[in-house]
Amino acid sequence: MTSGVMGTVEDAKGLAEPRQALRRMLGEDIVLSEADEMLRYCRDWHGDVTSGAVAVIRPRSTEQVAAAVKACRELGLSIVPQGGNTGLVLGGIPDAPEQQVVLSLERMNRIRKIDADDFSAVMEAGCILSELKDAIAEKGMFFPLALGAQGSCRIGGNVSTNAGGINVLRYGMTRELVLGLEVVLPDGSIFEGLSTLRKDNRGIDLKQLFIGAEGTLGIITAVSVKLTPYPDQVATALLGLASLEDAIKLYRQARRDCCDLMSAFEFMPPLAFTLAQEAIPDLPVPISAEYPAYVLMEISGSGLVDIDDLMQRFLEGVMEEGLVVDGTIAASQNQARNLWLIREGMNEGQAKRGAHMRTDISVPLSDLARFVEEAEKAVAEALPGAVSVSYGHVGDGNVHLNVLPPDGSTPEERVQCIYKAKTVVNEVLDRYTGSISAEHGIGRLKRPDFDARLPETRRKLLTALKHAIDPEMIMNPGCQLNF
Repeated sequence: MTSGVMGTVEDAKGLAEPRQALRRMLGEDIVLSEADEMLRYCRDWHGDVTSGAVAVIRPRSTEQVAAAVKACRELGLSIVPQGGNTGLVLGGIPDAPEQQVVLSLERMNRIRKIDADDFSAVMEAGCILSELKDAIAEKGMFFPLALGAQGSCRIGGNVSTNAGGINVLRYGMTRELVLGLEVVLPDGSIFEGLSTLRKDNRGIDLKQLFIGAEGTLGIITAVSVKLTPYPDQVATALLGLASLEDAIKLYRQARRDCCDLMSAFEFMPPLAFTLAQEAIPDLPVPISAEYPAYVLMEISGSGLVDIDDLMQRFLEGVMEEGLVVDGTIAASQNQARNLWLIREGMNEGQAKRGAHMRTDISVPLSDLARFVEEAEKAVAEALPGAVSVSYGHVGDGNVHLNVLPPDGSTPEERVQCIYKAKTVVNEVLDRYTGSISAEHGIGRLKRPDFDARLPETRRKLLTALKHAIDPEMIMNPGCQLNF
C-alpha cells in the first residue's frame, strides 16, 4: 500500500459471513470476494493506492443493481460505485475495506438505442467510451466527449464525475451532453429519467443532482445523450509560440476567426516532447522543441464548410502577425494521431518518472498565463530541483500544473515534495479565486482541500441533499465530504 489513508486487501478480516450472505442473496456469479479477484477493482489508475473491500459486486442489469443495493442496506454495508476505475482522485476506491463493497458497472455495457433522426443515443453505464463513440460513428453520428482514458473509462463514470476532456470549449462538459439518466437510489428504488427531450421544463431537473455527484447520491445505470453529425473534416495543427501569453492571444483570435468550429486548443511546454518520447520512443516530433510554448489546435466540421481552407487562412494571418513562430499541419489522419500522441504521451512520460504531484486547476482565462507564471515561480523557490510541467485546455481555463520531484528522491522525499508543492500551488490558486478541480472531481484525494474551501451555505445545501436522498449514508461514504 502506498497511501496511509487507505486500507489494504489483507486488512479485511472476519468477513466470511457478509460475503456468504451476499453470494446467497445475489448469486455466486455476481459476487467476487477472493483477494486476487478483487485487486484490480481496489487499486487506483496510477497504482499509487491499493485498498480492499468486503466484496466486488458485478451486476448485469438495473434490477440486479437495485437488488444489490437492498442487500447491502440489509447487511449494513456501504457501496462504492465504480465504472472503468480510471479516476484520478480516488473516488471509486474503498477507504474502509471491512465496511464497503465495490459495485462495478462493467458488465452493463449494452447500447440500448442509437437514433440518428433524433440525434440521440441511450446506453448502459458500463459502456466503454471509445467503443460507444465507434458504434455511434457507424451511424454517421458523433459523441464529442474525448478523454485520454477513453479506451477504458465508462460512460457512467464520465457522467458521475462530469468529465471534461479536450472538446469542452466547443461542446461543454459531460453535463451539457446528457439528456437523461436512469439511477438506482440508496433505498433500491429506480429513478427512471431516460428522456431524450431537449426541452422539458417540468420543474427541477432531477438528473442534474447525480451528474458530478461521484456516486454519493445513487448509482447511474443508464444514460441518454445528445449527438451531433459526424465531423468528416478535421484539421489539426501543432504550433510553436514565444510565450504562454501569446498562446492566450492566439486562442482569442482563433475563437473569433474559427468560431464554434474550433474543437480543441491545448497548450504544452517544451518538456512535453521529451516526456512523450520517454513513453513512446519512436514518436516523431515534426517541429523544433526549442520554443517556450506550444499549441495543439483542432477545427472540425461537416457538410459544406471547407475546414482545411479555414485552417490555412487562419494560420497564414497569425504567422504574418508574428503571433505564431513555427507550425505544422497534419496532412493525414495518421499524422494528426501522432500530434495527439505527443499530448497523451506526455502524461505517460510523467508517470514513468515516478510519483509526482498532479493538479486539475481552473482559473479565469484572462488570468491563465499570469497564474502559471506565478505558481511555477513559487514552486521553484520552495522546491529547488523540482520540475513544473504546466499544460492543459486553454479555451476553458483548465491547467494541469504538475510537479516532478528532483531526480534521485527517495519515496519519503517524494511524498514530502508532493505535499509541499500542492500547498504552494493552492496558495497561489486561492488568490485567483480558481477551482482545485476543473474536471477530475473531488473523490477522497481532494476532500481535505475541498472541505477547507467550502462556503458554509454551500455546505448546508450539500448536506441537506445527502441526508434527504441517502439518510443511511451508504453511497460512497468518504467521497467529496464526510457528511
